[in-house]
This record gives sequence, C-alpha cells and structure tokens, in this order.
Amino acid sequence: MSAVLGVIPARLGSERLPRKPLHILAGRPLIEWVWRRASSIRVLDAVVVATDSAEVADLCGRVGAAVELTASAHDSGTERVAEVAARPSFAGYDVVVNVQGDEPFLTDAQVEGAVERVRAGWDVGTAAAPLRTLEAWRDPAVVKVVRDDAGGALYFSRAPIPHPRGADPSRSELASDRYLRHVGVYAFRPDALQRWVRLPASPLERTERLEQLRPLAAGMGFGVAVVDAADGGIDTPEDARRAEERLRRAGVVT
Repeated sequence: MSAVLGVIPARLGSERLPRKPLHILAGRPLIEWVWRRASSIRVLDAVVVATDSAEVADLCGRVGAAVELTASAHDSGTERVAEVAARPSFAGYDVVVNVQGDEPFLTDAQVEGAVERVRAGWDVGTAAAPLRTLEAWRDPAVVKVVRDDAGGALYFSRAPIPHPRGADPSRSELASDRYLRHVGVYAFRPDALQRWVRLPASPLERTERLEQLRPLAAGMGFGVAVVDAADGGIDTPEDARRAEERLRRAGVVT
C-alpha cells in the first residue's frame, strides 16, 4: 500500500479573514484545529504544516505539529505543498494530499476518496458531495463540479451547473451525484503535483478564479469521489462564527 503524506499550507495573507491560520476558534487557532483533524484521518501516514510565517511555525512547535518553512513567493497553497513534497525527507511518499488550511471539518471519507482516485490511476483525486439545495446550487461561493461517466471531472464552476433548460433542478436531482459541490481536498501522485505547479495559469482559471481548472484544461486526469456530505471552508468572519458554534456544540473546546 502506498504511503500518504498530508500537507497543510498556511499563510497569513488572507484578505477576507486577516491572519486566518491564527484566528481563534473555541480557544484554539484555526491551524491547530485543522492539524488535529488531519492527524486523526486514518489514510494519512504523516501530516506536516507548510508555511512561510515564523508565527505559524512557532505555534506549530508549541502544539506538537510537524512544520516546514517555505518560500514566501508562492501564488497558491498548491505551490507551497509542492515545495515541501519535493524535499528529500519526503521522497518515500507515493501520494501527497493538500489539506486546505481552512477546513477543520474535513472527513475521513473525503480524504480517503481523493486518495483512492489516485491509487486507481488518476493524476489528481478530489471529492464532492450532493448540493441538496437550490441555494447552494445558485451560490457562487459554492464551487460545483460535473463529472463524466468514468467519474472524472469535466468542469468546475461557480455558476449553477449542470443547468437544466427551462426549470430549476428538483430536490431529488439536487440530492443525486449529478449535482455536486466540490470539496477542497486534493490528492496527487508526486509527479502530477510537480506538473501542476509548472503549468501556466489558464484563461478558464482566471475567469472563474478556480485553480483546479489549470490542470483540467491541460488534460490532466481529475478523479472525483462522491461522498455523503461536505462543509465549506472558513473564508470570512461569519464562517468563523458558525464554525466556532459548531465546535462548541460538539463540546470540543479548550
């Protein structure tokens, strides 16, 4: 069985939620919640935080998280993950997972589904869950994905896709695997990860502001596992408030 490395990219430069990795939720910084969640996911053999911030690195050291300092010039978390994955100390891993640094509610099923897509031969694996509501289908903050018959991504969009002509999708359709919201977890073969970050930005990527359209437009195979449910990441103060309420309801506070 292939060894799997989880890398959590973390930067302080978020626009909508300043200093996002250090934002306190229910007594702990966001990056600590994400690291704890990732560390409990069975398919990940090791988890490391990748950051260019000395503050984040110091925090990781205090809570016991493995951390790698990276260059500050990266344009994306994917580039930060690729820098770490290419280091000799991580050469023994056959699959690399980009664990988004704002996803404290990531599930085993989502990560395992993405990893299994890579093990099945796809260049990149990710996950998606039924949209379930018209509000989510219409919301540009919810990224949608449409798959082909083999389970590969045809397109990612902020637009309401697929779009039935002349009517909105029904509740049963929105609960099916035809109407999917993308989960922001990516698994890669190491060579596919390095190919991704060498690609130039594509026009579709710039139009939708979705980085995953870059490898898709370049012809890389993008397997999409369907899971039961998905939660959005933490991008805004309102997202953080809802996440804190959820953590407190679950009783996982410090």
